[in-house]
Amino acid sequence: MASRNSKTNAPMSKADMLANYRTMKTIREFEWRMIKEFEAGNIPGFIHSYDGQEAIATGVCSHLLDTDFIGSTHRGHGHCIAKGCAVPDMMKEIMARSTGLCNGKGGSMHIADFSKGMLGANAIVGGAPPLCVGAALTAKSKNTGGVSVSFTGDGASNQGTVFESMNLAVVLQLPAIFVYENNGYGEATSAAYAVGSKDIASRAAAFGMPAVKVDGADFFAVYAVAREAVERGRKGGGPTAIEASITRFGGHFVGDPQLYRADGEVETYRQELNCLKNFIDRVCAEKWLTLKALKSIDSEIQILLDNSVAGALSAPHPKPEELYENVYRSY
Repeated sequence: MASRNSKTNAPMSKADMLANYRTMKTIREFEWRMIKEFEAGNIPGFIHSYDGQEAIATGVCSHLLDTDFIGSTHRGHGHCIAKGCAVPDMMKEIMARSTGLCNGKGGSMHIADFSKGMLGANAIVGGAPPLCVGAALTAKSKNTGGVSVSFTGDGASNQGTVFESMNLAVVLQLPAIFVYENNGYGEATSAAYAVGSKDIASRAAAFGMPAVKVDGADFFAVYAVAREAVERGRKGGGPTAIEASITRFGGHFVGDPQLYRADGEVETYRQELNCLKNFIDRVCAEKWLTLKALKSIDSEIQILLDNSVAGALSAPHPKPEELYENVYRSY
């Protein structure tokens, strides 16, 4: 877990600040590269870009260890990177190569890495909270001090499985953290229409757990509330809910015509709710970091992505005879 820099009154050390910038920037550049490779025909199926929501995954996962668990959504690339999954192996997986994280069989919406505590992206709406409650129960039963985090969208917040998961977490006082990424739309349906309560956080609070709302475009705000939630969970204080308001810069999926969005909406959000821009403006204004140091990281990320794409395109596809491998487990 990152430590506060008392000399500059910064919320963390310079090294941790640079590491978190690297994570957010890697997520954004990865997603932009995914769009390019998808449009070039190098990625099968659909992809759902996390572009614009980077501060949430990074601010939360910066407090987690490999032994902590997260559950993701169909929009899971950012969660994977923030939890420490290897970018080259992610690239291979998304391009359906046998040397990918899941041997090329999971793809974008089912990518997982148990060695990093990443339980998987999940195409089931509201699928992560039940899994994470199970992981939290294991952590409490074994007294590991671990926590479990579910990332859920505003659309999934309406699912019964999510309500049941929150209730069970409170009843058993589990070290579970429910992160609701409210990006304004469940596919093409506005959250303002589809979420019946005034917000998602108040629903969680009604179950009897602490629940907070935070600006998802402010990395430092997300970082602060996540730190409190993780510390509470590790100390046996039970579950927490975090509703992070943000927007996605793209459509529900790459290729979505987005006819449900107003003219100029995305362009406005890119200026006003751009978490990377907000981060850079803050750290430079406070003189915590220099623009030169950040640009150096940018260059390193481009090299990483170029090498990852090249490695993935040259990697083998799964063989037909491997179709049933890793499908059934023998006990």
